[in-house]
Amino acid sequence: MINTLPINIDDLLHRRTVESERIEYKASWNPETVLHTLCAFANDYPGHRQPGYLIIGVDDHGRLNGTKVSDQLLQNLGALRSDGNILPLPALSVSRFDFESGQVAVVEVRPSDLPPVRYRGQVWLRVG
Repeated sequence: MINTLPINIDDLLHRRTVESERIEYKASWNPETVLHTLCAFANDYPGHRQPGYLIIGVDDHGRLNGTKVSDQLLQNLGALRSDGNILPLPALSVSRFDFESGQVAVVEVRPSDLPPVRYRGQVWLRVG
């Protein structure tokens, strides 16, 4: 397991809570919804001034679903930052974690210093 995040992945997956203002679970890769989430985390509407975490490969309760996280998926996730659709550019990092029951991709999105961050000209926010 490669851990480049300042938070423990087990805390993100096994806290027995549902998604929150700072955690979003996705069962699979869907670029459009991922981009909305990245934009919302970068906007940090609640004002936490802490990163948001998008976790791909888990259900809505943080349980792994057996996803295989390819190098191509990691490259696709990293490329979202600079594809020109999200402005100003968000600060994010992408990591893969391996478990016996599958893999997860984790995108850490830091709050923007220059909100509002827009995806294709539209502002996305995350509330509650």
